[in-house]
Amino acid sequence: MGRFLGRVFIFLLLVALGVAAYLRVTYGDGKPYEFDPGRALLPITALQSVVTYDEPIGNVAVAADGRIFFTVHPESHPTGNKLLVAIGPEIRPFPDAAQQSLFDTVLGVRIDDQNRLWTIDSGNHGLGKARLIAFDIATGKIVHDHVFGSDIAQLGSFLQDMAIAPDGKTIYIADVSFFRRNPAIVVYDVASGSARRVLEGNSSVFPQNWLIRNPVRVMRFFGGLLELKCGVDGITLDPSGEWLVYAAMNHDTLFRIRTSDLRDPKLDNADLAARLQSMGPKPLSDGLSRDSRGNIYITDVEHSAVLRKTTDGRLETVIKDSRIRWADSLSFGPAGYLYLADSAIPDVMLQSKAHIDGSRPYHIFRFKPGVEGEPGQ
Repeated sequence: MGRFLGRVFIFLLLVALGVAAYLRVTYGDGKPYEFDPGRALLPITALQSVVTYDEPIGNVAVAADGRIFFTVHPESHPTGNKLLVAIGPEIRPFPDAAQQSLFDTVLGVRIDDQNRLWTIDSGNHGLGKARLIAFDIATGKIVHDHVFGSDIAQLGSFLQDMAIAPDGKTIYIADVSFFRRNPAIVVYDVASGSARRVLEGNSSVFPQNWLIRNPVRVMRFFGGLLELKCGVDGITLDPSGEWLVYAAMNHDTLFRIRTSDLRDPKLDNADLAARLQSMGPKPLSDGLSRDSRGNIYITDVEHSAVLRKTTDGRLETVIKDSRIRWADSLSFGPAGYLYLADSAIPDVMLQSKAHIDGSRPYHIFRFKPGVEGEPGQ
């Protein structure tokens, strides 16, 4: 019996070592990314905190009338309200407390040119129902509701940010696919309710082997077995809607592709890969936005900063401030302000409830980059 138990122990040990080696190779062993954002164009006094909240902020979308819609980050495992609106100093659930049951792990929010607030819910990494809901922001009524099938929202997927065509007919959704490691862009046709996964696993949407070194915390866990390595995350459109611009979080390059190509069902992934265009280097990033001139704004999760890729290809740091723990979602609002959701991921991801509560408050900031954009985008 003793010899048998010894063999079982050795077998289990070998299995554990094999699993650990697999996890380290697949999810760990990242290298430092050497990137210097340089000096910021704006002073830190330009950054204003406009929303403070006791739970971690997810994403933000600001309406033309100044209302600030935001989600509570699902990685904090909220049990109360998950979608809220700030109107001046007042913060309340949107549309109301009763409808919070619509949401499971809602994160992404965008406002389109038709004054609809779109929300994307990953369904807890594909374990539940990934869902896209649009609300009329004037009435709070649901005007569109779609549940994705498992062919689109795969087990281990994470549908979490989106860009909406100016005509409101097509939505482009980023699937980070942290656990499944099969990132893609989902092209959703609003009228038909049909969706396709495109560029699935392409190197432009796949994370490179970079380790995120945030000032609060190096994003490495369990002795290096797991690191935060995310696929395509930030996603936005140019003002005309002709180009989709996107970036994987752990990637050194910003990309774009024509939306007409993405909407063409005759083009397969190889065809689309041949039509990709590099827009040059970027920091390790989360959210993206753009202004009315077509400049692209890129968050920098390692340096508490927001950068701008100009239309002539220059990369410049607009603002940098140590108050920003994790520069996440971006949204232009009225009067030329660009709003920044600080999701404070290092104080949220794989942290205890006590730690999350002890790290409050959480913030939405804003600043004026000097060029206006479309509210909600």
